Amino acid sequence: MIKKTIKSLRRFLFRTLFNLYPPFLGAGIHISRISADYSAFDIRMNLRFYNKNYFGTQFGGSLYSMCDPFFTIILIKNLGSDYIVWDKHASIRFKKPGRSTVRVRFYIPQETILQIKQLADKHGKTEPVFTVDLTDDTNAVIAQVEKTVYVRKKDAVKQNSPSGQ
Repeated sequence: MIKKTIKSLRRFLFRTLFNLYPPFLGAGIHISRISADYSAFDIRMNLRFYNKNYFGTQFGGSLYSMCDPFFTIILIKNLGSDYIVWDKHASIRFKKPGRSTVRVRFYIPQETILQIKQLADKHGKTEPVFTVDLTDDTNAVIAQVEKTVYVRKKDAVKQNSPSGQ
């Protein structure tokens, strides 16, 4: 019971600190939910005067900012400290103007996380690709983001370095 409460408090603190992170706070990006195992994040961004573009719709840079760290964070939290995880490549495809609150859910199933771990263990590294849709209040897709994440087992770096360190 105490361990569960501590984990829940840590998740609450993590979410609160992220919501206060200046680039998120300034763009109006809000983490509304984090799953207990950190495999899913629900993010929203309300349309406000400070995140509108010239045309009165969601600013594209803010839409991308909503998506920047979350697949990487899911993998870092689930793979642990034996792995190096970095964003490698990203692209955003705008589908229609965002004229209301935008929502996105980042989710990597535990089975996929296990497959990524096994590939990194077997080959030293792997580069999974994830796609996510950003939707408006009517559930219409306003943008699609594709992210490539670099995952490497830390001891694979040591084995491949010239000095062996």
